[in-house]
Amino acid sequence: MSSHGGPPITAPSPGAVPSSDAPPAPGEAPPTGSARIATDLRAALGPLMRRLRRYKPDGELTLSQTSALVLLDREGPASASELAAREGITPQSMCTIVGILAERGLVSRAQDPKDGRRIVVSLSELGRDGLHGARRERARRLTAAIDEELTPHEQAQLAAAIPLLERITRRV
Repeated sequence: MSSHGGPPITAPSPGAVPSSDAPPAPGEAPPTGSARIATDLRAALGPLMRRLRRYKPDGELTLSQTSALVLLDREGPASASELAAREGITPQSMCTIVGILAERGLVSRAQDPKDGRRIVVSLSELGRDGLHGARRERARRLTAAIDEELTPHEQAQLAAAIPLLERITRRV
């Protein structure tokens, strides 16, 4: 076993380019080296993220709605057009999302004091409380799993891997 939990890593053959998480085609070698690590990482993190998302308080938001709230929480008030650009969706789609969030009291809309033609969307206290409550519950569940499943040495290994994961995340 290698240090990443899978079979030993071997050097990739010259010119080998991994294409997906799908099993290799007949006659094709399984991924090796960094391609194998990437496959194993996706296989491990995908279920982890799905399990963390399973916690659904009443009135669970869609991924797009949650993402808009997270952006407002991290970056502050913004117009629907700015939010749409950051999310890579159409302004019309973001206006729909903002409308639903406003109906639920999770965001507020107001005229921009600098430009009265522009509407600025802000996270409401209810939106902030809901967002932070869901985060706290997910963090509590992850903390419990780490405490119950990993030895102190394994916890240190996991902690040491976090900066590496952050670097990869910035690159992807």
